[in-house]
Amino acid sequence: MAKKLTVYQYPSCDTCRKAIKTLQGEGHELKLIHIKESPPSVDELRKLVADSGLPIGKWFNTAGDAYRSLGLKDRMAQLSDDEKLALLAGNGMLIKRPVVSDGQKATVGYREEELKRAYGE
Repeated sequence: MAKKLTVYQYPSCDTCRKAIKTLQGEGHELKLIHIKESPPSVDELRKLVADSGLPIGKWFNTAGDAYRSLGLKDRMAQLSDDEKLALLAGNGMLIKRPVVSDGQKATVGYREEELKRAYGE
């Protein structure tokens, strides 16, 4: 059954484009949100992280320039979850992408089988 999904994505990101293509191929209706221009708020992120069941550290785009330039690799252990949420909400490029949500569950990153399992029939 096709679902309405919210996808936080970066248009020039190949991984995001693959995820969108997979989800559209499954017949889902997508609301695409540019993650750099409109990152989720702290409250939205708090819900998304909870809905994903993942630790907040898994939400960081550790391969990105923003993560490296802020020296977060060495600082993550000292940061509280609230500080991590504030960092993510303040810079969408810190968020691993794409983020997909149906309002009940959320996934972060792209693995085709995981997306199909999470949002499939």
